[in-house]
Amino acid sequence: MENMSAAKRLLRSKLFSLAAVTAVVVLIFYLIRRSYLGVDNIRGILNSMSLSGTIGVGMACLLIGGGVDLAAGAEGCFGGVMVALLISKAGAPWPVALVAVILIGAAIGAFNAFLINVLNFMGFIATIGVSSMLQGIINIITKARNISISDRGFWSIGTVAVANLFTLPFMIMAALVVVYGIILSRTRFGRTVYMCGGNRRAARLSGLNPKKISTILYINCGALASLGGAILAARMHSGSPKAVLGSELDAITAAVLGGVSFMGGAGNMGGCFIGLLLLCSFNNGLISVKLASYWTIVAQGVLLIAALIADYFNVRARARELKAAGA
Repeated sequence: MENMSAAKRLLRSKLFSLAAVTAVVVLIFYLIRRSYLGVDNIRGILNSMSLSGTIGVGMACLLIGGGVDLAAGAEGCFGGVMVALLISKAGAPWPVALVAVILIGAAIGAFNAFLINVLNFMGFIATIGVSSMLQGIINIITKARNISISDRGFWSIGTVAVANLFTLPFMIMAALVVVYGIILSRTRFGRTVYMCGGNRRAARLSGLNPKKISTILYINCGALASLGGAILAARMHSGSPKAVLGSELDAITAAVLGGVSFMGGAGNMGGCFIGLLLLCSFNNGLISVKLASYWTIVAQGVLLIAALIADYFNVRARARELKAAGA
């Protein structure tokens, strides 16, 4: 009986439903184009997951904690350009440049947190402003051109692969998913993130400091976004002023598809990973069937809206459950 009830809970779980939808999407594209499940195409999907996923880990934590960072894409671009400048122009060893770029991203995240938690700006407005500022600075520095990187040691970050399939960027992203999943589910800090995102006032009355938690999450998001941009620069052998722009929307879409509430307080890294797999498989499938690029953009927008609608109903359902429990 216990096994039966556990099986029923699994079948009704959001993760199972999401995995089933992902399997159906993959099957449809495979039937349309058999090369869809070829090694080269699978490696392409995993590579696309690496960028959105690295940024998405930080974004998911931030969303669970009740925040949002619409500057993450610009932070990734800034990280990619800065790592290129440090290696190619300043002559810094690539490990030093990579650490410096992560610290720069953390500093940008701290600036976001200052605007939001100290000056009390709205998260949307503050991070959109920071995104615009960063894009302007990037274009001034680069004159809107890519910065080439000639360090082959740095290239290896983007090219090394296990079994010619699992690239190092993907494995870094997967490791981040596991580590942050453990932090969120098994640590005191993880529980405080959920509490602050679910009910900021109740968290404050419980003796927590929501602004401190929020600051940590913004710093973390900025650091991971910058890391994601640097890893993409290793894959491209150059720092691009535009390559990472828009990836924050992919990260948000994947997180919300995976069950992270846009209102905060709910979600987990396992769901985010499956949501990311669904999103990247879907995007890759649209490209593989040679759908016009503008229709691809429309389809991605529809997917994001569908995810937000699902999140809206999930939030209402949780509210009803809490009300019934209180009664």
